[in-house]
Amino acid sequence: MTDQPEPGRQDAPRLTTREAAELLGVKPETVYAYVSRGQLSSVRAGGGRGSTFDAEEVRALARRSGRREPSPAAGDLVFRTGITLIEDDRYYFRGVDATELARRHSYEEVAEWLWTGELRPGVRFEAPPETLAAARRTVGALPAHSGSTDRLRVAVTAAAATDPLRFDLSPEAVLSSARSLIPTLVGALPVAGGASEAAGDSLARAPEADEGSLARQLWPRLAARPADAPALAVLDAALVLLIDHDLAASTLAARVAASAHAHPYAVVSAGLGVLEGPLHGAASGLAHRMLQEAVDRGSAVPVVADHLRTGRRVPGLGHRLYRGEDPRARTLFALLEDVPQAAGALAAAREVVATTARHTPLHANIDLALAVLSVACGMAAEAGETVFAISRTAGWIAHALEEYGERPLRIRPSGQYTGPRPPQPAP
Repeated sequence: MTDQPEPGRQDAPRLTTREAAELLGVKPETVYAYVSRGQLSSVRAGGGRGSTFDAEEVRALARRSGRREPSPAAGDLVFRTGITLIEDDRYYFRGVDATELARRHSYEEVAEWLWTGELRPGVRFEAPPETLAAARRTVGALPAHSGSTDRLRVAVTAAAATDPLRFDLSPEAVLSSARSLIPTLVGALPVAGGASEAAGDSLARAPEADEGSLARQLWPRLAARPADAPALAVLDAALVLLIDHDLAASTLAARVAASAHAHPYAVVSAGLGVLEGPLHGAASGLAHRMLQEAVDRGSAVPVVADHLRTGRRVPGLGHRLYRGEDPRARTLFALLEDVPQAAGALAAAREVVATTARHTPLHANIDLALAVLSVACGMAAEAGETVFAISRTAGWIAHALEEYGERPLRIRPSGQYTGPRPPQPAP
């Protein structure tokens, strides 16, 4: 097919010859051979300089021909994503300031908007009774010392087992699974300080545990004391702020799973497996213990000094993506000002920052802000990790939806072999 003049407006995305060649894994000359054989159509670029190609048509040809994009060099793997932008010490969900969303909307509203582009005021996610019952029974069978992430992982597996249509990767089916999975994860967690119910091997529930917003459902799983409105607002804001943060380690794992067309439950399981690392979701527990010690000792100075003396980094400080204070922490600190019982922990957190600044200029991150909430409200050290995991589930689903639309198995880096060269004698 010969080139046709390019119309004034193109609705479909267009690729240059070089971009089409890279996507097909061929030389530019081969792209024109595809055109001459009628396997690919092209139009002249504006000004008559070269040709452009429809991106979807090129991807379809790549699938038919079995060609694949060459693996990028180490450190150069880049994903196109329209979910989160981090820029100039601020971050945005689909171009909207995420901290403003956290102040104005609930977790469910933001998650739904992030998935569909539609803001549905007052939207609530509901767990199917049979799915929730299966998740509670499975979680209830774990040893008493199991952590919250242990419970969430088995709850995801139980929920997947009750969904025979989980391999339907259409957007509608994936979102239906997500809307039921997230409240199932919350409902499967034991109530703080509660015991197992005798009937049905389900876990104890607080009166408000299965009604209202997701933040209200989650609160009794984190704290034994009732939630007041300001504290609940902090928790809801934290859930919104943690939905996504570009390609963090757990999100990358989730996208790799989605690239293999794993179902959404498996995608969430992949994310949870990485989240548990002490350098990711579990980091807030370290900040909690440090802050609790500072509150108990009446000063952050000796606590920071102990960390510096033993060569340990002070948890809750610094973030590789921000030069200044983590905007998520700044937002939560402002909301914590309205929580009377948080005054002591908030003062201790600020003293941690000020004391450490004498040694090295580090700013507060989201882990320190979560620690203020958990210490102030008598939560366990792993409460921040629980909030992180529940919240980020929505982000993993958003990334899965993007990845399902890409060419399958495209995330395939090449290993750089460093072992002995063959032939080697058999052992």
